[in-house]
Amino acid sequence: MADRRKMTIPDLYTMRAKGEKISWLTAYDFPSAQLMEGAGIEMILVGDSAAMTMHGHPDTMPITMDEMVSHARAVSRGAPNVFLIGDMPFMSYHKSPEDAVGNAGRFMKECRMDAIKLEGGVRIAPTVRAIVNAGIPVMGHIGLTPQSSAMLGGYKVQGKDVESAKAMIEDARALEEAGAFGILLECVPTAVSKHIRESVDVLVFSIGAGPVCDGQLLIMHDVVGLFQAFQPKFCKQYCNLVEIMGTAFAEYRKDVKDGTFPAKENEFTIKKSELAKLEEGLAELK
Repeated sequence: MADRRKMTIPDLYTMRAKGEKISWLTAYDFPSAQLMEGAGIEMILVGDSAAMTMHGHPDTMPITMDEMVSHARAVSRGAPNVFLIGDMPFMSYHKSPEDAVGNAGRFMKECRMDAIKLEGGVRIAPTVRAIVNAGIPVMGHIGLTPQSSAMLGGYKVQGKDVESAKAMIEDARALEEAGAFGILLECVPTAVSKHIRESVDVLVFSIGAGPVCDGQLLIMHDVVGLFQAFQPKFCKQYCNLVEIMGTAFAEYRKDVKDGTFPAKENEFTIKKSELAKLEEGLAELK
């Protein structure tokens, strides 16, 4: 992928027009982002899921704007040609539209993100409009919104009845009217996702919302088996790094304990003539 050019919003819409699905993963560090760019991934979300996957919190709530900025900077250096989205953490856009614009601007100015993502529909539309009016592309996020999971009764599938499904369609339309270029649906039945996609003209993405959307997002740690707390139903695990890395760490410990590491090939040596002089000089220090 050495000749790859920068992915843009028009490119994403062109892919949809051609019927080509868009791949989207989370990343929080330079090496992971670099590998994703090399694999041809079109989009990366620097997700507030870093609170759980990288910082060990039980949910996404505690991560700060400064911590998100640090992760986003690293990702942008690793994947300069991928379309990058910074995830607005809890309370970074809730106080006022002005505060939200300022924090969104940090992702663009300090981290070289291409867009930001925030959670909510109708209630957050004025904030989306303010951010878009500041020249910052916005991805909406409805369905299961982890930052407000307490109000939703926990991490549950959303839109399972007519009333909540209609409300979700209203949320999607409000986000489109506010200027969002795309919407992420989380933990939504495929039938509802289909209605939402047909109700708006913007890009619609899925994380546990079925195959009818324009692209799919997964958490990197779920994909590579590096998150041990739980495995979401909608995720497909492609390898098990917990097992691979755990085995490597145990073998390293064993080698250290029994003296097989470091071996000769791991040592730094010097010429015999230089060694003699070195030892003679060190002997004078005794």
